Order: sequence, then C-alpha cells, then structure tokens
Amino acid sequence: NLEKNKLTGSVPVGLIERRKNGFLSLSLCANPNLSGNVSCKKKRNFVIPVVASVAGISILLLSVAALCWGIKRKRQPGAVTGANPIIAPVEATKRQFTYSEILQITNNLKRILGKGGFGTVYHGCIDKTQVAVKMLSPSSVQGLQQFHAERVHHINLTSLVGYCNDENQIGLVYEYMENGNLQAYLSDSTPVVLTWEGRLQIATDAARGFEYLHYCCSPPMIHRDVKSTNILLNEYFQAKLSDFGLSRNFPVEDGTHILTGVAGTPGYLAPEYNMSNRLNEKSDVYSFGVVLLEIIAGRPAFINTHERIHISKWVGLLLPKGDIYSIVDPRLERRFNVSSVWKAVELAMACVSKNPINRPSMSQVLVELKECLATELARTKQSGNHTEKGNSIEMMSQNSIAMLRPSVR
Repeated sequence: NLEKNKLTGSVPVGLIERRKNGFLSLSLCANPNLSGNVSCKKKRNFVIPVVASVAGISILLLSVAALCWGIKRKRQPGAVTGANPIIAPVEATKRQFTYSEILQITNNLKRILGKGGFGTVYHGCIDKTQVAVKMLSPSSVQGLQQFHAERVHHINLTSLVGYCNDENQIGLVYEYMENGNLQAYLSDSTPVVLTWEGRLQIATDAARGFEYLHYCCSPPMIHRDVKSTNILLNEYFQAKLSDFGLSRNFPVEDGTHILTGVAGTPGYLAPEYNMSNRLNEKSDVYSFGVVLLEIIAGRPAFINTHERIHISKWVGLLLPKGDIYSIVDPRLERRFNVSSVWKAVELAMACVSKNPINRPSMSQVLVELKECLATELARTKQSGNHTEKGNSIEMMSQNSIAMLRPSVR
C-alpha cells in the first residue's frame, strides 16, 4: 500500500503488468505527481458479501421455521410428555388428545357405555360428533405390546378417530355406534326383536370383519376376545367389530400364537387355550360359533336351567329331538326359513368343535352365512308379508340330524 506517499515519476511497466495479471496487490492512490497507468478504483471482492448474505438469509429462514414449528407443536392437541411407546405407531395418522381434553370430551367420564377386559368405554362428543372413548385399564396396558388398529381399515371394523397417550393415561377414541352391542338385542329385556334376516345380516357383517383380520392383514391378526358385546351396531344395524386393535399378530409359519396374559372371555374362549395357552385364527372361529348360537337361540353363552350349562352343550342335547323350534329364539315366532336356520345351526356347531382341525375357516363361515341369508331373503321375497306357509317343516329327520355333526372342512 503506497497511497499518500507523495511519490513522483513513472510507475515501472513491470509492476503495472503484475498488478493487471493479479500477481501483485498494489495501491498507488493519492500520489498526484506519479505518472503512468495509475487507477484509484479498488478491486471489489464480490464473493465474501454474497456468501455472507446467503448465510444470513438461511439462518433467518431456519430461525423462523423453528419458531413456527414450536408454536404449532405447542398448540397441537395432545402435545404431551411421557408418551407411552405402546401406542406410538398411530401418532403419524391419528389425532392425539391430552387427558384433560378426554375429560372435556366425555364430560368428566360421566356416561359409561360399557366395560370390558381392556377397560371402560365412555360416551363423548367432539365438535357435536358423538364418539366412544375407551380408557385402557392399567392391567391391559401392561400386557399390551403394541396397538395395531392404525393399519386396518374395513367397513366392518370400528374406525379409530384418535388416541390419548398422556403419561399413564392411555385411551382410544372410536366412532360412536348408535345401536350399541349385539348382546343387548339377544336378551328378553329388550323390546326390539331382530328378525332372522336381520340376525343373519349382522352375523355376515361380523364374519366379513373377522375374515379381513385373518386373511387381509399382514401379518394376520387374531381378535382374542370375540363375543357378542364386541360386535357393535351403527344406526343402520350394520355390524362392526370392536377391540380388534388390541389383538395380537400371529406368526404365519405355524399359525399359532403363545400368550402370556389372560385372553378372551369365559364361555367364548376356545378349549385349547386352557391346555396350551395357544390361540390362532381357529380360536376366533370357536368364539364366533358361540356368538352364532346366541344369535340363533337368543340365549347367553351360559344358560341357567336346573344347572349352569354352556350354550353349545345345550344345543347339542336338543339336536337329537330334531325340533328346530326348541332351539330357535321363540321371539322369532317361527318367521324364518327352516332350511336357513338348520344350516346356521350346523355351521355354528362346526365352529365350536373341540378339535380346531374340524372347525371351518372364517372364509368358509362367511360363504355359508351368505347362503343362509340368500335362502332367507328368497323366503321373505316370496311370502311378501313375512308369514310362514302352512306346510313349513317343523321336524328334522334322523338323517338330517346326523348331518349336523361337526365334520372336517
């Protein structure tokens, strides 16, 4: 830097050339008596300002984005701490609620819809839309490895709206099923009597849901707690399965799953579980067979006569008599196709076979239920007014009774 040094004379050509070629940084400004090609314009370095500007803008944008994310997370329902990893898989697709929001939704857990092995179900409302909130009991949470409902979607499965994963409070928010559960319509206490067609439609809906769990999920899922209270009915009496997301996957290799916790409900639980603690899709079939007998007879899984007897044994004792009306719910008042009912009885008894090998698959169950329904629909269409013809067969021959014995399917 030779500025303001009162230099005189000519600048050597060699220095000027070196300066032009960039080999020499030479500043000769403020030397008025110096001759030669002297320029006082400083060479500007554009790289440093540009880099500095870009870096500054990037930092600003990142700061704004981080601030917005923080505000959004703070306002988001269910931004809770101490989340339980059991329910983590649903967090990306379903709405999360804090426990305080659950209390608001359910009006402080005021109205109980039902109680089960996994917890208590409460009525609630979200933006004037009714929902059912299942709060899991501590015992069920401890034995639950993972919640699976996030990956199953079917018309005959209850839809998951959201969940609560607030420290020790684990809850599941489902669509509300206006007409409650199936069991409520199979008891004498209800004034509503389901027709045989309606019962078959409900059974078919449920079987379709179970078939989806067994054969359309990867890996397949077993329900573990099939019973009439876990078959819910919407406003159109369409049946949907509940509690399926609390079930277990079972390995495809041998189709058997070993369980460490208590599974199922007495009266519905397959007999092999008591001996081996093993359940598979045929265990669900057994439980569904019990439900189907309830649908046919309008009686609970355990019947109290002079002694407490299981419904499958009760039906088995009546079969040799060949009187279908002694088995069928008397509230139906003989308004049904006899062949349709006998086929349903045969199917139910096959489902409750003690040997799982003799039980049909849920796909086979669905096919046969559709046939039962088609037969009944043909009757109602032909009769028009749902009255029975005078020549309806009330008794079965001994050959027909023999056909009701469980067979390999």
